[in-house]
Amino acid sequence: MKSAVENLTPTRVKLNVEVPFEELKPSIDAAYKTVASQIQVPGFRKGKVPSKLIDQRVGRGYVLETAINDGLNGWYQAAVQETGVRPLSRPEVEITEVPDPSATDGELKFQVEIDVRPEIELPDYAGIKVEVAAAESSSEDVDKALDELRGRFGTLKSVERPAQNEDFLTIDITATIDGEEIDSASGLSYQVGAGTMLEGLDEAVTGLSADEEAIFDTTLVGGDHAGEAAQVKVVVKAVKERELPEANDDFAQLASEFDTLAELREDLAKQAADSKVVGQGVEARDKVLDKLVELVEVPVPASVVEEQIEAHFNPENAHGEGDHDTEEHRAEVKANTERAFQNEVILDAIADKEEVEVSQNELIDYIVSTASQYGMDPNQFAQIIDQSGQVPMMVSEVRRRKALAVVLGQAEVVDSEGNKVDLSDFVRPAGEVAADESAVAEAGEEADVVASDDPAAVKF
Repeated sequence: MKSAVENLTPTRVKLNVEVPFEELKPSIDAAYKTVASQIQVPGFRKGKVPSKLIDQRVGRGYVLETAINDGLNGWYQAAVQETGVRPLSRPEVEITEVPDPSATDGELKFQVEIDVRPEIELPDYAGIKVEVAAAESSSEDVDKALDELRGRFGTLKSVERPAQNEDFLTIDITATIDGEEIDSASGLSYQVGAGTMLEGLDEAVTGLSADEEAIFDTTLVGGDHAGEAAQVKVVVKAVKERELPEANDDFAQLASEFDTLAELREDLAKQAADSKVVGQGVEARDKVLDKLVELVEVPVPASVVEEQIEAHFNPENAHGEGDHDTEEHRAEVKANTERAFQNEVILDAIADKEEVEVSQNELIDYIVSTASQYGMDPNQFAQIIDQSGQVPMMVSEVRRRKALAVVLGQAEVVDSEGNKVDLSDFVRPAGEVAADESAVAEAGEEADVVASDDPAAVKF
């Protein structure tokens, strides 16, 4: 078999494939067996009909067509492997020549058009310069962390006053459309200012006391009427505020391993400083990736974008957002898809150049950390990704993370005050434990960094 590549665009190629008769013959023999099992001829058992009799009954042309249809995918896959292209779309096949059915020679010729991953030329990425915010922790950061810790041990008490920001309310709500009630709920708990329920709710309940009500207009975000305008009545049943325990030595002993408040504050100050450094690393990582995308032109196949948009807005998809299909939303999905594709192509090329490999332990660490993000048992999660064939995707993700860490480790990073930033603790070999896992985990909530994995990774 011979195959050749014809470049149509930077992201689309045509494969010209020629299959000689001797390589086509095994498929023809198999096709005869297939047809023999499908027809009944008196005097012959099913599947034992001679080839000459099959030619008389159904024609050699039909057998040849069956052989080509059955073997086409195998020849296509062989051509892909031989030419080294990396397909991204479904192949569009055109058969241009078939052997004469009455002859015992000739060849099959066909063409395949496919979108492929583009070849890129990497720039010199050693010493990329980026600037990040200065890492200055203050007493206010410590006070905030201490208040958050006190909040975990706080208690709610009812108050006889109008609701204000950060109060906890017990509310009843009723939604109507054109005067008809379409949904209601009672005894809901809601914190003023959270913004997690309905647009306009915070403004409506602020200033209301127990047993007072308000009506506001909003757009529903869930259920059968998602995206529709509705009128909502909210009744405040109770107003509560959080009462924080006093910050003293007793609280330090209750909430931590320290005996005094001073020791606890010292530890919180260290955590705040470490968190700022991790924040610098996250900012540097993102800016380094931005620089790479600026330096490398990566054409994006239209099929990649179209497929993602179709999946995103497909109402039959469990995660589809058909109710929010707007021109602005489509533009956002398009931009995100293009950027994610560019990230992958660039980091894969860097991984190839740097000969980045993924060890079994690194893959296991990534699976465990990803499972924790989904709240799943790691063994169960591993079985699911194995059965669904997603292990290679996981390996590629870890490999890209390591590739980005390589570039970040070579970058020149300074803060906004001109000081050189040391990211040696941030960019570390996979599996090495960070100096302060709690700080990494805290930053991870904001920047998709996982404490048990390489924090220099970027999440696609």
